Amino acid sequence: MNEFHATTIFAVHHKGKSAMAGDGQVTFGNAVVMKHTARKVRKLFNGKVLAGFAGSVADAFTLFEKFEGKLEEFNGNLPRAAVELAKEWRSDKVLRKLEAMLIVMDEEHLLLISGTGEVIEPDDGILAIGSGGNYALSAGRALKTYAAEHLTAKEMAKAALEIAADICVYTNRQIIVEEL
Repeated sequence: MNEFHATTIFAVHHKGKSAMAGDGQVTFGNAVVMKHTARKVRKLFNGKVLAGFAGSVADAFTLFEKFEGKLEEFNGNLPRAAVELAKEWRSDKVLRKLEAMLIVMDEEHLLLISGTGEVIEPDDGILAIGSGGNYALSAGRALKTYAAEHLTAKEMAKAALEIAADICVYTNRQIIVEEL
């Protein structure tokens, strides 16, 4: 059976700001675009945390809810909430079957959370996931290295997604950017 999937998310810490961008495309299987304007990036915890997903849409919404609960439980402590979500995700028989990944960030931390128990903080302040993730990551690294003085975090996130959309058939230009 085919599944609905949502794709590219890019996040960056730059010049003291945090920005996350996500495209709007949702595909059904490998051949049909079902939606162009999905919102895959959200503000959580009273606007202090950004979260974005790639993968199965229903699974991602389940993870958003779980993660938001962990943020509340640990009073907004992003690393602790991420580790606790990853532990639960990996050990719970139902959650373990979820097919999605999350990028979460606040003003200090940027983390990738996966269902295999991974919680990864990048060395360079840039993360990307989804079908166009590697394209967006490459673009973001180039932008941060060679155009950093001219771009804000928000501009960098949008530009990285636009470049990915030009290359990846599962990424579109209906881009949502959130900033902290």
